[in-house]
Amino acid sequence: MKRIFINCKLVDMHADVTDSAGYQVKENSMIEVVNGVVHAVGTDLKISDHDVVDLNHHLVTPGFIDCHTHLVFAGNRANEFEQRLNGVPYQTIAQQGGGILSTVNATRHADESTLIDLAIPRAKALMRDGVTTIEIKSGYGLTLEDELKMLRAAKGLERTLPINVKTTFLGAHAVPPEFKHRADDYIAYVCDEMIPAVASEKLADAVDIFCESIAFSLPQTQHVFECALQHGLNIKGHTEQLCHMGGSELAARMGALSVDHIEYIDLDGVKALAKHGTVATLLPGAFYFLRETQAPPISLLREHGVPMAVSTDFNPGTSPFASLTMMMNMASTLFGLTPKENLYGVTKHAAMALGLQQKGQIAAGFDADFSVWDVDSPAALSYQLGLSPLVTRILNGNVIEGGLPHAN
Repeated sequence: MKRIFINCKLVDMHADVTDSAGYQVKENSMIEVVNGVVHAVGTDLKISDHDVVDLNHHLVTPGFIDCHTHLVFAGNRANEFEQRLNGVPYQTIAQQGGGILSTVNATRHADESTLIDLAIPRAKALMRDGVTTIEIKSGYGLTLEDELKMLRAAKGLERTLPINVKTTFLGAHAVPPEFKHRADDYIAYVCDEMIPAVASEKLADAVDIFCESIAFSLPQTQHVFECALQHGLNIKGHTEQLCHMGGSELAARMGALSVDHIEYIDLDGVKALAKHGTVATLLPGAFYFLRETQAPPISLLREHGVPMAVSTDFNPGTSPFASLTMMMNMASTLFGLTPKENLYGVTKHAAMALGLQQKGQIAAGFDADFSVWDVDSPAALSYQLGLSPLVTRILNGNVIEGGLPHAN
């Protein structure tokens, strides 16, 4: 397949976020795609022998990447939302069997087909926000059978909808009821049985863990990371969301692709991210929904050149928001990110957070995943909520939505 997209207002995101290049809108650009991969970008490319698609001078960005979601689950936690508004802390709800374990119970009772059906409208909402690639974590099964079921459902979603799916095994999300007060035993189960099975069936690209005072300790986190690496899986961490434990620094030293949340990360942790090339994934939806007050240290992350990704953290308990552009707006209003940082956060840096070397930019050799927008400038993507300016998504060089006319 040879296709060329003409009349693009291109934002390619190829440069570093601190560089003025890579954010400027390039009028009248053309993008040549061969077999789903960008072959060339310019203003005077030859169009003979190509299928030509006219993008009508719309803004074109790399396809958005939602690099941290819990999209596959069953159940509803609106009652916990009401509890928190009545003054019950999240930690207390979790200790009383609510929180993550509430969703675990519902998810265990749902079969794979049901989980896919429940996830479809959530994924479609993100697709309407320009998302072409999504990461989906397990973590609401907490048994081998149920964790594998969740990961298979996530894979099934990719076969059902036009979207790229990356999967992450999050068996160490919480201590299940069967292992109450036996967290070490549960971590042994995760490492001895779950991770080997996930790796053997190639159901996940990475392994994640909730390193937190209400979840798992540093030694337990290190054990999970070591096991994941031994089985050839990437590692990621939910770290420093509710308190400082040093999980971010540990994850970075062990080669993590990203650490996520990080409201309580300290200077040593930030320096470790910078030294080891670990992405800081910011999740403003959870910060907002939990009514937290300590924001991530954005100035420190900037000072040390740490790449910042922005994601929805879509989940039923702490961030029930299926809108990545809303997260971009929140990242600006709550954390102080610029619209440029937001756009890098959902494209180039989000790709880095998932280890996707061929996504997140529009340049030769990169996958031809684009989002096409009816806006004049990329800043508008962080600005307005409720009226989606998406014209169409392009996945592997194919126009997925919008019915754009062909020029020939």
